[in-house]
Amino acid sequence: MQILGLSDSTPHTESRLKSLFWPSIKTANDVEYLGRQGYWVCTVIAAYFFDVLIWGRPFYAIFCLAFYYLGGVGIRQRSSYAASLVLVMQFADTFLNGIHVVRVLILALLLSNLRATWIASRWNADSEEAALPPRLRETWTDVFTDQLPVWLWKKVELSYYVFSTGLLVLDFAAFLLRGRAAFRG
Repeated sequence: MQILGLSDSTPHTESRLKSLFWPSIKTANDVEYLGRQGYWVCTVIAAYFFDVLIWGRPFYAIFCLAFYYLGGVGIRQRSSYAASLVLVMQFADTFLNGIHVVRVLILALLLSNLRATWIASRWNADSEEAALPPRLRETWTDVFTDQLPVWLWKKVELSYYVFSTGLLVLDFAAFLLRGRAAFRG
């Protein structure tokens, strides 16, 4: 696989920290790398919020798990809508529940994801050297990060748009009701 240039060991044009917080794209491998990185960031965020919310608000925890994970799938498929809605939801959640270090770090990562997704969605693949590398299926992580998002996004893209918008509206309505109750109390 290394001879064919299909291995994932191609060098990246920037460090991991820079690609997390201020990504840029110079090659087609960077496009794939940033998509994979955004997918994993959203998967970790989904697991984090599920773990935090499951004991207090289990239904909301399940909705957040689905929202952030499917948002990561959309980011892996270079959907600017998914990247922006995940950021907006996290911003609203931070505003509603208070600012602390973890939430600010998550916001910074999601803002970086939005920027990377926006740049990647406009990647010009007209030239031969700009062609995206093939997605691998050798290991379970290859299948999980390369094959599953393609298959899943085709099936849930439209319903994700409806679901995510509805969840954002419900969050905003809960904020208004909470503010109204605090104003009366």
